[in-house]
Amino acid sequence: MPLYEYSCSSCGHTWEENRSIDDPPTQFCPRCRLKTAHRLISKSSFVLKGSGWARDGYTINSKGGKA
Repeated sequence: MPLYEYSCSSCGHTWEENRSIDDPPTQFCPRCRLKTAHRLISKSSFVLKGSGWARDGYTINSKGGKA
């Protein structure tokens, strides 16, 4: 299950939740219990590394060109 980051616009509390992709976003803050929670857009930690990947994510053949 994906890990989502949330923030409350009323009290400023931020937290993370494991939720299914099919679940609706959380609306209530666990600290102040108000319906002011919203999901944050976080930077992904997924990075392709190694000699077989170019910066744009496409593979490179042995001659240095794109496959």
